[in-house]
Amino acid sequence: MLLEGIETLLVLAEEGTMSRTGSRLYISQSAVSKRIAKLEATLGTKLIIPAGRLIKLTPDAHALIKNVGPSFNEIRGLIFEHQNLDDQSIITLDCSETLVAGYLANALGTYFQKDKYISITTHHTPVIVENVQSGKASIGFCAGHLPAQYSFVAEYLMDEPFKLVFNQPLTALPKAIVVNDLKNPSNISQAAVLQKLGITPLMEMDSYTASAQLALAGMAPALVPQSIVKTLSIDDKYCFEFAELAELTRPIYLIYRQNSYKQPRVKNLVETIANLFA
Repeated sequence: MLLEGIETLLVLAEEGTMSRTGSRLYISQSAVSKRIAKLEATLGTKLIIPAGRLIKLTPDAHALIKNVGPSFNEIRGLIFEHQNLDDQSIITLDCSETLVAGYLANALGTYFQKDKYISITTHHTPVIVENVQSGKASIGFCAGHLPAQYSFVAEYLMDEPFKLVFNQPLTALPKAIVVNDLKNPSNISQAAVLQKLGITPLMEMDSYTASAQLALAGMAPALVPQSIVKTLSIDDKYCFEFAELAELTRPIYLIYRQNSYKQPRVKNLVETIANLFA
C-alpha cells in the first residue's frame, strides 16, 4: 500500500489534478484521494493542499518526491524485469511522435502482423526515459541528449539532421525562424548555435508538424528534423540546408533495460528497429 501511495503522489505531482491522475492510473478520482489520505496517515504529515481545481503539494511532499522518486522508479523497474513475457503479454514501445511517424510506421505495421501484442505510446524524451527506467515501457525510441546517469542500455542509432523549410527560396540564412521548444532535451543544444549565428527564435512550438505547416504557409522559415520532412512528404524545393547549420543535429537512441532485452520478444523488436538504421 505504501508503494501504491507513493506512485499516486508521483503521478499527482505531474498531472496536477485528482481527475487526470485517476485517468492515468486507471482508477477513480475518489480512489486517488483515498490513496493520498492513506499515505498521509502512514507518514503522519500533510502532502497536498486544494488550490481550486488543482492540487498544491506541501514542502513535505516535494521533499518526499525528491528523495524517494528516483529510487521508487528503479524499484519498479527491477520488479518489471522479473516479469516473464508470454506470447500475449503487452510490450510497450514509448516513442517520440516525430520519430515513430518518420522512421517506424511502415516497419511496425508489418511487424504487428506477426506480433499483435505491441502497444505504442508517444512522449517527449524525459518521459520516455522515466518510463523505461520504471518499467512502464519495455523499449524507448527517443531523440536528444540523455541524462548523465541512467540504469538502462542506450543504443545509439544516428544523428538526425535538420532542415529549414519555407515556401519561398532561401539564398541566405534567415534572421528569424520558427523552432520547437528549446528547453526540450532534444533541442536544448540548438539555442547556443542559433545565438552564435544571430538567428532569433521567432516562435517556440511544441509540434514540428505545426512548425512545418506554418512555414509552408509562408509565415516564416521553420527548423524541422528529417523525420518530419519524410512524414509530411515535403518537396525538396521547400527544404534548405546551410553549412552553418550542419551541427544542428539530434542523436537518436533505442533505450531498454538490460534484463528486458533477455526476453526474446523484446530482443526481436529491438533488433528489428535497430536494423532500420544499420
